[in-house]
Amino acid sequence: MKTVKENIKELKINNAFYKAIYGVEKEGLRVLDTGELSLADHPTKFGNRSFHPYIQTDFSESQLELITPPLSSIQETSRWLTAVHDVTLRTLPENEFIWPMSMPVALPEESIIPIAKLDSKKDVAYRKHLADKYGKNKQMLSGVHYNFELDKEMVKQLFLNQTDSKDIVHFQTNLYLKLARNFLRYRWILTYLLSAAPVVDSSFFKNKKCELALPKKYIRSIRSSPFGYANTDDVAISFESIEKYVENLEYAVSEGKLSEEKEFYSGVRLRGTEEARGMLKKGISYVELRIFDLNPFDAFGMSEQDMQFIHLFCMLMIWKDESATMHEVEKGKEMSDLVALEYPFDSTQYYQEGIEIIDQMFEMIRETNGSIQYINCVQQAKEQFEKPETTLAARIVKRIEENGTYVALGMQLAKTYKKESLEKPYRLRGFSNMELSTQLLIFDAIQKGLKIEILDETEQFLKLSYKDHVEYVKNANMTSKDQYIAPLIMENKTVTKKILASKGFNVPAGEEYHTKKEAEENYWLYKNKGIVIKPKSTNYGVGISIFKEGAKIEDYQSALDFAFKEDSTILVEEFIEGTEYRFFVLNGEVAAILLRTPANVIGDGKHTIKELVLEKNKNPLRGTNHRAPLEAIQLDEIEQLMLKEQGYTVTSIPEKDTQVYLRENSNMSTGGDSTDVTDIIDDSYKKAAIEMTETIGARVCGVDLIIPDYTHISTKESPGYTVIEANFNPAMHMHAYVSNGQGRPLTMGILKMLFPEII
Repeated sequence: MKTVKENIKELKINNAFYKAIYGVEKEGLRVLDTGELSLADHPTKFGNRSFHPYIQTDFSESQLELITPPLSSIQETSRWLTAVHDVTLRTLPENEFIWPMSMPVALPEESIIPIAKLDSKKDVAYRKHLADKYGKNKQMLSGVHYNFELDKEMVKQLFLNQTDSKDIVHFQTNLYLKLARNFLRYRWILTYLLSAAPVVDSSFFKNKKCELALPKKYIRSIRSSPFGYANTDDVAISFESIEKYVENLEYAVSEGKLSEEKEFYSGVRLRGTEEARGMLKKGISYVELRIFDLNPFDAFGMSEQDMQFIHLFCMLMIWKDESATMHEVEKGKEMSDLVALEYPFDSTQYYQEGIEIIDQMFEMIRETNGSIQYINCVQQAKEQFEKPETTLAARIVKRIEENGTYVALGMQLAKTYKKESLEKPYRLRGFSNMELSTQLLIFDAIQKGLKIEILDETEQFLKLSYKDHVEYVKNANMTSKDQYIAPLIMENKTVTKKILASKGFNVPAGEEYHTKKEAEENYWLYKNKGIVIKPKSTNYGVGISIFKEGAKIEDYQSALDFAFKEDSTILVEEFIEGTEYRFFVLNGEVAAILLRTPANVIGDGKHTIKELVLEKNKNPLRGTNHRAPLEAIQLDEIEQLMLKEQGYTVTSIPEKDTQVYLRENSNMSTGGDSTDVTDIIDDSYKKAAIEMTETIGARVCGVDLIIPDYTHISTKESPGYTVIEANFNPAMHMHAYVSNGQGRPLTMGILKMLFPEII
């Protein structure tokens, strides 16, 4: 019979050997800033738990369960876990935190602990059964479930390269059974390395179900020890074959030893079908590994390093030639229980076997040409065997002693993690490389429970779904609700002007040029007029130059160069006196109006313009590459040209309180300031912006109007505005986080337009 090791070596599929699908389910209690358990209901802002794919409750209203989708890399799993935590922490009330420990805070009387108020009566009844059988206190233990699926293509190739099994489903099932048995035999190694529950508040043991003598000193893990949460001794489920697993499980339920199959709390659960019997035909699809304590030193409960080691450990369980018997599985359970009870600073009694397994991991990595990252990961584990004081449990004990109490340490960490999440509320960690508006949309979609698939990260293309309802979104606001032609119209400024003018809207006069020479020849038309020079398809305000009183020939030529850098066709338009406002039109309504002030600094009579810009750019709302609500001010050619027109250079020192503009155009993307004015602009302008958007065929549009006096009522006969642009993909983040006034979050409006049935 060919072993997996021999099969892998023959096929030379080393890369495929390390591919897998991962998923994490992380539990965590909601606690108050006083260190007490929160007894408030699960926040309604999270949407309905009956369908939420990411944010659920476990046993209690007080116990969150945060879930990642199945993902093809540990890095992806980690970023999703990070993002779901950000959404959760920012949605919780100000005085609530996620407890970072597996063992709970001081618990109230069991009768006060609220069972989860779910829509399903069956699910509520199941939780009441658990409370009666095990006690509520034990239900308040929290941990991490690590879902692990072997790469399907690797399994297929292994199957095709052997002759013992004629059925790939049977072959795959046996592979997972081997993984499960060996995992349970050697699980004590993970108990040693990743245990993180050395102590708990004494209230945890005020439970009629706890009959053991209490530990007299720190241990590695209360949760993973006999003090933790486990089935009664009469529940015996065999992993010898899928047939025996299903038979034993169904028998335990029929005899009342388990109320239903999901009450089986083994360190490994075989997964693939809703009911275990389905696996007899369809086979095992993945395993759920349930033994892990929360790592309190990781803000999200399990670090990438820990995830990586577990992956390598699982692969060794397949790689090994031998497959554990059920007798050895039972031995592994006993060993894990004993290791959990060890003093964290002592060397484990099974040290020698641990080193042997670690050495086998090194050998596996070498023989499969595994990365240096894998070597380093295992090396760190080996060092923890040699120095038990470096294990997670020992480090926690040391920090508890430094902080005074277990609860004090937990609250310090919980408050730190929430503070980190709130530092930049416009950023969704895990997805901060994406456009800011897309991050805000993903945040809202996670919060409300829409399933999200990132189809193309570079192009900001998302798939959102609820049941059978699917919507595709690009750049956070380009959706199927717009007519196909709408963004093409808005991209072309000449076409936009012609369409709007044909419907009676007031647009600026201007000409279109395809070459610099052609534009230079018509300089005589503009030299004594206020003009705007811009690319035909400009976005984010780049390539725009404004001359309020005409331009000198050399400045005119420089502005042409700036514009032609951005497009092969440019526009030269009349300059319109007045104030520019951005109207954000969403689904037939003006959702926000922004006054954008061009990039500027205020003189203090002491510092140069360059120094003033550097100081203003320290604002945490300012950043670069559109990754913050306000863009950092630059001092490039356009800004220096603007300064020159005012008689300044970057080394000039403006007088106190003198406002110096570095740009004529007021785009946020070029360093402008923002003020929300939604509530003060006359409704006649809002009506005009809505009508313009409808004319273009868009449901989402950024309409830029020049308005001399926003209190003047605009009419068709006497328009009080000039429309200078209509923008597809208008930035939404700049409305949510403004320099002055009320922020107007818009991405939830996009989701409401797309999914009115749940938002």
